[in-house]
Amino acid sequence: MLECRNLVVNYESTPVLQNLSIYIGSGEIVALTGPSGSGKTTLLRCIAGLEIINAGSIWLNAEEITTRPAHLRRIGLVFQDNQLFPHLNVAENIAYSLKIHRVSKKLIDEKVAEVLDLVDLAHLADREVVRLSGGEAKRIAVARALVAQPEVLLLDEPLNGLDKELHARLLEDLGKLLRLRGTTTLHVTHDQDEAAKMADRVLDIRQLLS
Repeated sequence: MLECRNLVVNYESTPVLQNLSIYIGSGEIVALTGPSGSGKTTLLRCIAGLEIINAGSIWLNAEEITTRPAHLRRIGLVFQDNQLFPHLNVAENIAYSLKIHRVSKKLIDEKVAEVLDLVDLAHLADREVVRLSGGEAKRIAVARALVAQPEVLLLDEPLNGLDKELHARLLEDLGKLLRLRGTTTLHVTHDQDEAAKMADRVLDIRQLLS
């Protein structure tokens, strides 16, 4: 499970998150909605360890991780713009985090093959990422986040910018994939329909601020 308790984040003198608390159960998919500028992405960055918290605490499976470095949190983050490395091919992008943690080449190859099968893109392992379609790039970004088997997956508008048909197909596929893996997920979206279809529970960030 993931729990944030009374988080406070200020940018200079401007409050962004004020006493925000949220709980996500193990294996639960929670969608977080709210207007632009309301702090949704900031919350994801705090949980991932990429943002300084002024007050409050973050807990993962009953252990406090508030000050734990990002690379030791076992939390995956999929950005809105995917942030794939253009100089690496598909398989190398997915393997990147495993190489940082000095996983053996044999195990890396096995894990990369596994997640490529999960997202149904095994045939693109050697393709340059600049030659991927928008939908393929989204799938690869998800595969890269899942390969390290994170305790929690954070999704920041992961399907934004796709046409209606592709959006609907990837939304269904992503929901099935996360439930198959039992991945605890916090999904940020501005799309209420997407949130309702994807999540077990939908929250508005404004409800979490006291």
